Amino acid sequence: MSNSVIMIASSDEHFREMVRENLVNIPNAKIVSEYQEVAPNLYIRVLQDLERTPHASLILDLAGDTENGLKALEKVKQAAPDLYVIASNYHADGETVIGALRAGANDFLVQPLRRTDFRDAVTRLERAPKRAASGESKLGKVYSFIGTKGGVGATSLAVNFAAVLAQRKVSTVVVDLDWIANDVAMQLGAQPQYTLLEVAENLSRMDQALFEGFVARDPLGFFLVGPPDALEQRGYFTEPMFREFATFLVEKYDAIVVDGGKAVSDEVVLGACQISSTVFLVTTQEFPCIRNAQRYIAYLMRMGFNQDQIKVVVNHYQKKVGPNHASLEQVQQTLNQPVFYGIPSSPAMLAAVNRARPMAANRESAGELDRIFRAFVDKATGGKQPAAKIA
Repeated sequence: MSNSVIMIASSDEHFREMVRENLVNIPNAKIVSEYQEVAPNLYIRVLQDLERTPHASLILDLAGDTENGLKALEKVKQAAPDLYVIASNYHADGETVIGALRAGANDFLVQPLRRTDFRDAVTRLERAPKRAASGESKLGKVYSFIGTKGGVGATSLAVNFAAVLAQRKVSTVVVDLDWIANDVAMQLGAQPQYTLLEVAENLSRMDQALFEGFVARDPLGFFLVGPPDALEQRGYFTEPMFREFATFLVEKYDAIVVDGGKAVSDEVVLGACQISSTVFLVTTQEFPCIRNAQRYIAYLMRMGFNQDQIKVVVNHYQKKVGPNHASLEQVQQTLNQPVFYGIPSSPAMLAAVNRARPMAANRESAGELDRIFRAFVDKATGGKQPAAKIA
């Protein structure tokens, strides 16, 4: 049986379409991921997808920008030495092919793709010795929280998620990308002196000592960085800056928790979602929230996400609902997606926000909510795996 599980990296829609067309005629071949950009941090997304599909191979299009393509290929192969990579370009002269092989390609395809060449390359790929599943990657994981409406509690969930991880001695950084609300610092009772603007200014010399020297550290041990208070500075922190920053973070910390606010189509927030191992879509059982969740899921799917990256979390969950709220079954039916977790309403969460300390920091007063929330973190991080408790 053929075992062609393919990831494609190309900025050219026509090239990706050609690969898809060629794979149609190959039995049991399927595409598991498409990356619409050959960027230096491509390896982060490749490693995440290899955790889901360890036997996947990569077709990497070098034609858009050969120099950066070769750099991206080199970093991918450093991160996953056993990954089988087929590089492709318009020229097949010695220099081009040798450059690709030196950077770590296992095979080379000339463009435009010819059906027979493509089939031969896939045959060689299938005959290549299968590597052992390498298991967990060494990189930190990114968890993004997106609210489907203001006030659904995405920030509270992100803050407490980070708090629980830090209590478990997981090295954690919270990044607040919600430039409008900027609520993370408020919920932690922090008054950061330095913000994402300072991060942007220091990216070229960023190291762990510099980063930890100027960002805020919560008493529980995790680090926090977010936007400045002045709203007009929004445009300064760009998506390429975030990508470079995130590459630094995943190499140095185990968990990066992103509060994306509700602006899922903001390019920086979308960039964070793209390198997230999980995007938590936070909704409630109110109909406007569920309608928005539907739109958000459709948007993320159009942007190339697969359904197992998106986890629907129902906050303020109630088992018995009145006419203005949807039942759990209705939520799942409308979104065509299982609910990953339900977190009930509790005065403890609101009290924690007003006290400006995470609920997780004061376990006694949180009672049952503390247990439920920790079980959610277990399920989300692959810790202890309890049955999804929606009660």
